[in-house]
Amino acid sequence: MSAQRTITLLDGGTGRELLRMGAPFRQPEWSALALMEAPEFVTRVHRSYVAAGADVITTNSYALVPFHIGAERFARRGAALAALAGELARAVADGAGRAVRVAGSLPPVCGSYRPDLFAPAEARPVLEQLVQALEPSVDLWLSETMGSLAEVSLVAEVLGRSARPWWVSYTLADADQRAPGALLRSGEPAAAAATHALRLGARAVLFNCCQPEVIGAALTQSRQALRGAPVPLGAYANAFGPKNASAAANAELSRLRADLSPPEYLQWARAWLEAGAEIVGGCCGVGPEHIALLRAALAPELGAAATGNGRLK
Repeated sequence: MSAQRTITLLDGGTGRELLRMGAPFRQPEWSALALMEAPEFVTRVHRSYVAAGADVITTNSYALVPFHIGAERFARRGAALAALAGELARAVADGAGRAVRVAGSLPPVCGSYRPDLFAPAEARPVLEQLVQALEPSVDLWLSETMGSLAEVSLVAEVLGRSARPWWVSYTLADADQRAPGALLRSGEPAAAAATHALRLGARAVLFNCCQPEVIGAALTQSRQALRGAPVPLGAYANAFGPKNASAAANAELSRLRADLSPPEYLQWARAWLEAGAEIVGGCCGVGPEHIALLRAALAPELGAAATGNGRLK
């Protein structure tokens, strides 16, 4: 790992942290329920990650889709809830006393982990509404848990000429893979996914919401495929066990692994950095204590905690 690199530290998962704090939380609304009924808990989660040392906090907009909150409620309240999600994160970032950026979370609209359910005509108006509502508050876009190249292509079309930088984060198949190389949940190669995102204008390529064991190969293969292009790679794993191909994220409250304590997660993060990552953080089940240890252990490589807010100009 080069001592000359500057590493960007993301936050961790929001949904499980809301649950741990005692926020309103149930299926199918997942993390959106706190936003609707007790938004002060969302602010507490953002503050906990800033206190842990995160350079980037992510809007609580992942579950603001009809898949989670229902079509009628999305039509009636989706835009207002997304705007609130952006405003809550923006207020915490601006009050941090150092440079903290806000990433606008753009989720897989038709169901996490199920690229086979992706329907562009259904997803487009939802994404358009999320982008419009979040844009005033965010510094960058983060398309999270993308399971296929088609999902990413649609996001690129919806973002159009947005002035905000765009990061793409793919989710990888957890199961043992018979084909060579790391694969998305769609079965498409991670290396092809990286070059696809770059062609569409992504400013960073990451892998998230999958087991840490599968990320290293994806980073290595992506770096080789990008052929020296100056696009940062990143990783933020979840703490779930393996998911089969028919599973949907958040369809049930997944059991967390016992072998991903903060010190154990740190070892995975070090491996990702060795494989070329420049952005690290955590997804579902990875909390502020994990991020705090990453901040402490990786301090020489992490960006300096600048004074003032992190709003991009």
